[in-house]
Order: sequence, then structure tokens, then C-alpha cells
Amino acid sequence: MRSEFDGNNDKLKSRIDSQNRSYGTGRRKEASARVWVKPGTGEIMVNGRKGFEYFERSVLQASVLQPFVAANRIGQYDVFCTVRGGGLSGQAGAVRLGVSKALADYEPDLRVILKSAGLLTRDSRVVERKKYGLMKARRSFQFSKR
Repeated sequence: MRSEFDGNNDKLKSRIDSQNRSYGTGRRKEASARVWVKPGTGEIMVNGRKGFEYFERSVLQASVLQPFVAANRIGQYDVFCTVRGGGLSGQAGAVRLGVSKALADYEPDLRVILKSAGLLTRDSRVVERKKYGLMKARRSFQFSKR
């Protein structure tokens, strides 16, 4: 469901639904976000709450806004997204990837900019599993001499 080449023009064509929105899915750690982007005033809604109320830490707010800053489109698009799973940091990363994909679908010319900024790449790092005989994934029990 990503942008495709148009056979006639050899240019990317945008993927916009009947409500003038573009869709992107983002995942990070255990979190997954479904993101819709449409032209507007820059309002961000996450799970029915305003984006800056949901992501209170400034680091997470900056992470969510990063695709707009890279594409120089601050305040030009409204974002509506639903996020499930993980913690706030993973959810912010998932929203960032979803916004980047949706922007690249809405304006295919932005794909090169977002790709070079590394915003269209999924961060595949996940928590390492706990191993048998250890306290955590790598932490062993304290050694006792006596």
C-alpha cells in the first residue's frame, strides 16, 4: 500500500483516500501506531487526546514533530493516530515512523528528504529475552566466595 510508480510519467503518485487523508503504520519496540495525515493547522491527536498532553516530555514531542521539521511542513498537516502497546518512548517512535510514512504517501517528493533523514527506517531493536540461569538477559547472580 506504499506509493507506486505511475506508468505514464515515471513519477511517484500520492496515496490519498476519499477523505483527503494519507495513512501510515509505525512500529517501535512493542508499540504500534496507526496514523492518518491530512492538510490542516498542525493539530495532533493521539488516542483522542491532544498530542502534547499525551506526550508530555519535550523529547517525545520533538520526536513526533521530527518528520515535519525535516520536510519543512510544520503546522501544515493535522495528525490523527491510535497507539497501542509499549511505553511512551516506544509509542512516540511508532508515531514518528507512521507520520513519516503517511507524509511520504501524501507528498511523494518528500520521500527522498525523509529517507535521507533516516525517518522511514524502522528501529528493529527490541528487548532481549531473559535467559535460564540468569537474573536478567545477561546479568548473572552475585558470586559468593564462602
